[in-house]
Parts: sequence; C-alpha cells; structure tokens
Amino acid sequence: MPLASPYLAGDDRYDTMSYRRTGRSGLDLPALSLGLWHNFGDTSPFDTQRAILRRALDLGVTHFDLANNYGPPYGSAEQNFGRHFAADLKPYRDELILSTKAGYDMWPGPYGDHGSRKYLLASLNQSLTRMGVDYVDVFYHHRPDPSTPLEETMGALASAVQQGKALYVGISNYSPERTREAARILGDLGVPLLIHQPSYSMLNRHIEDPAHEDAYDGRQSESLLDVVGELGVGTIVFSPLQQGLLTGKYLTGAAPEGSRAARSDSPFLSSGALTDDYLRRATALNEIAAGRGQTLAQLALAWVLRDSRVTSALIGASSVAQLEDNVAALAAGPLTADEIAAIEPLAQPLG
Repeated sequence: MPLASPYLAGDDRYDTMSYRRTGRSGLDLPALSLGLWHNFGDTSPFDTQRAILRRALDLGVTHFDLANNYGPPYGSAEQNFGRHFAADLKPYRDELILSTKAGYDMWPGPYGDHGSRKYLLASLNQSLTRMGVDYVDVFYHHRPDPSTPLEETMGALASAVQQGKALYVGISNYSPERTREAARILGDLGVPLLIHQPSYSMLNRHIEDPAHEDAYDGRQSESLLDVVGELGVGTIVFSPLQQGLLTGKYLTGAAPEGSRAARSDSPFLSSGALTDDYLRRATALNEIAAGRGQTLAQLALAWVLRDSRVTSALIGASSVAQLEDNVAALAAGPLTADEIAAIEPLAQPLG
C-alpha cells in the first residue's frame, strides 16, 4: 500500500501482541513499546517514520514514547509525530498510549531545564501543541532534580492530571529511595505513580542491585525492582539492547560504518566498548539465541521481559524490518529456567 494512501489499521492488530498490566493500575501496555528517541527527528526520512508507525500499530504496538527534547533538533520528534498523528493515527487515538517527558535541557535560560513547576507545565503545554493532541496518557519527569523540592516536582505532575493534560504520571532515572518518596507524595495528592522508566539490559543490571551507587543519591540500600514491585508501580525499560551492543551488529569485533560505535560524536557508545570480554560474552549469548531460533537482539528483549515487574521494553527502529525483527522476539515464548541460568554468567556489566 503506498504511503500516500489513507491508513487503515489491520483488523488483526491485536492477535499476536502480548499486553501486561502496569503495576496495580488498570492500564495494560504492549510487551514492546516504540521509543521515538533517535529515529523521528528531522534527520530521519519522514516517509520511513510514517511506515514504522503504521506497521507498529498493525503489530499491536499501541504505546509510543516521546520526550520534549527528542530529535534532533529538540522538539522535532514530537512535531513529526504530530504530523503523522494528524495524517494517520488520529482516528485511533483511543487505542493509543502516548507519553512524553520533561526534565532535561530544552530551551535557554533558567526555566527550560530540571524539575520546577514552571518548567514542567510549560514544557507539557508545548509538547501537546507539537503533537497536536489535547492530552498525553503518561507525563514523566525525565530525571531527578535534587535542587528542586520533590514536593514541587511531584505537585506539577499531579497538576497535569488535574488539568486534564495527562491521564497518568511517571518518573525516569530515579533512585529506589527517591522513587519511594515520589510515590508517597503523589499518593497524598491523590495521583498514583503509574510507572518508572529506567535503563536495563543484560549488560546494565543496576535496577536489580540492592546496593549500588546512584549519581544523585549516593549509596542505595534497596533495588529499584523491589521498590516498584512493593509499591505496585509499573516499569518500562529503555536501552534493552545496550545501544546496539546486544545485536549482531558488532559480533565481528569491528564497528560498521555509520553505526553509533563508529561515530566519533556519539555520546553513548564508542568503539572502545568492543573489548575482548564483550566479544566473548556477546558470541556466547548469540549461540544461546540461535538455540532458541532467535537473534541476539531478540534474546536480549526476551531476557528483560523475564521479570514480571517489567511491564514493557522500549525499542527503537530505523526501518520497518528492524521493528518487525524486534517484535518477533515475542514469538519464541518466555525463557526457560535453564536458559536463564546459562545466560546469567554472561549477563554482567562490562568491565
């Protein structure tokens, strides 16, 4: 079907995707959600974006995750999504979960960053305008801000719900202790904390660790997964493929041209990550994946979803084929106890 033709979602779009309840809320999310971080800015082909979004909904991926500064440039992912929404997805608004965030640098001056009420509510208004929607389903504070009272930040999130501009609220990159306190404050305001969005992968297991060093709050004494499980808060994890390290892209030990590890300007991954230890473990994990009839990326997604406290995993996609390959991770079924045991010594942070 040519992209210029009107979009009609597939009648079978809910037949194969699995959905998970978000903590103790009434909201289900698809096991795999689509993140619009890298591939929906102005540097990515618009028709490719449109094809990915159409195919995602046809595959039952009902959750699209954004933030105010996704692009590049800042704001362009939301703006481009808004164009796609108006052209294709608006008739399906009530079938979609749309989320956005504020908390990182967005505009110049003292009111375009961090966690103040001024910044968060102004940013949400801008996001709604760019996306062309009246409300988002989930509005997140994107990162903790120790310089702003947590009561102010959580109060701003609660106001977004009370104003009808968000149905639920979430937090991202918060420590276990700060998560517990945020949930308490929101509960007192009558707005439950729906969900937490941390990073998590086979090579980054900090949310399991009951004793780790947090960048904002120092030494922690309980794991994030234990806290969200106790509180009934959902968890949606980002970077489950560890910026591409848990794909087949780097198994030769070299960084392909154009990949993140090959780019000197990449702040997230460099060729220095392709160590002998990484290659040994990635090769062994790839063999386990092959035994399940999966790719390494598909195994990595199945692994983060093995824990029932993980509601959904965020995937990025630069093509329809990549999206389809990731969603196919669900076809192999859950990992067995023996497979999890075989993965365990290989699934450790890189030295």
